Amino acid sequence: MPLTEELLGTNADGSKNGDYCIYCYKDGAFLQDCTMDEMIEHCSQFVDEVNKNLPQPITREAYKEQMRKYFPYLKRWSGK
Repeated sequence: MPLTEELLGTNADGSKNGDYCIYCYKDGAFLQDCTMDEMIEHCSQFVDEVNKNLPQPITREAYKEQMRKYFPYLKRWSGK
C-alpha cells in the first residue's frame, strides 16, 4: 500500500509517521501485537480489495507469497 499523507500512522505526539500506515500504527504504538506471518494472514483477507486496483486479479495465495517476499524489508520486521 502506498503511504500517502492520509494513510500515514501517527506518533505519540500526534505527528504523522512516515514508516507505518494508519491500519498498523496509531499514537506511537502498533495496533496489533502479532508476528509477521500472522500479519500476512490478516492482510491476505483483503485480496479482493487489492484486486480492484490490479489489471489481472491475483489469488489469495499469490498475494500471501508477495507479502512473504516484501514484508521482511519493512522496518517493523527487518529489525532496523
